[in-house]
Amino acid sequence: MEARNRRKPVAVGLLAGLVWLCLTTLALAHASLTAAEPADGAVLQSPPARLSLSFSEPVSPLTLKLVKPDGEAVELGDFVLRDRMLEITPPQGLGQGSFVLSWRVVSEDGHPVAGSSVFSIGAPSRAAPVAGDAADRCVIAAIWFAKVLLYAGLFLGIGGVFASGWFLRGRPGRLPFAWLALGLAGTILSVGLQGLDALGAPLARLADPVIWKAGASTSFGRTAAVMAVALGLAAVAGSRWRRTLSALALVAGALALALSGHASAAAPQWLARPAVFLHALTIAVWAGALLPLGLSLRRGGADGRAALARFSRCIPYAVAALAVAGVALAVIQVETPAALLSTAYGKVLLVKLALLAPLFLLAAVNRWLLTGPVARGGAKATRHLTLAVAAETLLVLAILATAAAWRFTPPPRALAIAAAQPASTHIHTAQAMAEITVTPGHAGPVDVSVILMSGDFGPLDAQEVTLVFANPPAGIEAVRRKAFKPGDGTWRVEGLVLPLPGAWTVRLDVLISDFEMTRLTGEVTIRP
Repeated sequence: MEARNRRKPVAVGLLAGLVWLCLTTLALAHASLTAAEPADGAVLQSPPARLSLSFSEPVSPLTLKLVKPDGEAVELGDFVLRDRMLEITPPQGLGQGSFVLSWRVVSEDGHPVAGSSVFSIGAPSRAAPVAGDAADRCVIAAIWFAKVLLYAGLFLGIGGVFASGWFLRGRPGRLPFAWLALGLAGTILSVGLQGLDALGAPLARLADPVIWKAGASTSFGRTAAVMAVALGLAAVAGSRWRRTLSALALVAGALALALSGHASAAAPQWLARPAVFLHALTIAVWAGALLPLGLSLRRGGADGRAALARFSRCIPYAVAALAVAGVALAVIQVETPAALLSTAYGKVLLVKLALLAPLFLLAAVNRWLLTGPVARGGAKATRHLTLAVAAETLLVLAILATAAAWRFTPPPRALAIAAAQPASTHIHTAQAMAEITVTPGHAGPVDVSVILMSGDFGPLDAQEVTLVFANPPAGIEAVRRKAFKPGDGTWRVEGLVLPLPGAWTVRLDVLISDFEMTRLTGEVTIRP
């Protein structure tokens, strides 16, 4: 008895430590490109002194390359990372024609983000070079399949071991260990597939050590490491410490999902991460108990009925916590009801909800109509409950397969953050230079901020500044607005409407004195 009491503080300490790690590990939102220099579509008279990419959140570069007009791709290894901006030194001797700056970075939620921008020197080429970064469908399918296996290992494997120890009060059968093995295979495989996705490599390169190193270096590497520990704890939970070990495995598995991914990276962090943790933990408690409980009831006897009674007392609280956490995550991720139909993420959520409806209905029937007769030894009710448990398990597998598709769908929250990012352009002449920021950087009402400097980066005290926007290809002629000085060293225009996306010409008419005016002309890209 004393040994058991001594073990309790240790277990509680481990549980508290894991939860603390879940609550304090930092992550940010899905990153998106907010500005590039040279801007996409820009035509320069001379080779640029530098290239830069600005993102909505801090990123880590994976691959950077410049595709020349003849199709040759040059790796760009000389760069400096300054928080949200990558400053890149271009190769020497760039000739005339169109170039593609192709980039692939990993955001703090562990998901790779890729894209490219085209600029020209002298004049555009007749045909712009192709960056060749199309997604590999085989890699995407493999990532989805491995994710399903990982989920099965957590929710049916670890959850099944937990149910065997806490509800059935016995050693786990073979089935949970089969799920654990599949989960471990999916977890390990996911690291390599994450590396393939991060580097944009084909499935044939899966054995390359560089691929595995890239996958492990993302935030998903933490998820995989903790998940492997959780699966290992569950695998040895057949010992006399099975209840303690299975509880630790359950907590570690839920923690693993909270360490990376869209949901765990959402703001506010104090709500999103605990919600992911609680959602995963309660799903494992519910889903993991289904098959062990169904098999026990099928064998008959008082043990199965006693396990059902314990499960029935616990499950209402687990389902309530699951629902609260799920609603909180849905509100954070989707933000507006319209996003349910207008985004891929929302459509996946609708499919998941459609599958949850019959699952909750079956659970209610089992809890309120069948549990009582089964507890009294009714053979017919026991058969019906066993069939219902099998149906619940199939629905759980379908829900897990649906949820795995979220790996490829940025949530509306992240899309809204990207849409709200400003667009900017830098104009530099011998007489003056300007940094122009358009907020938000998409079509519609915008505010424009201008920082003026002299050509040698000194202060430029202008008497008057007028902004002129035009989009001739779209038939929109010059729109003029006088700027005002709010007192913070900038010039501003508020409430300007840019009705269409695309490349807008922007001109600054800067009145320096009664006898001197200079004009700066550039281009800014406005998103849809």
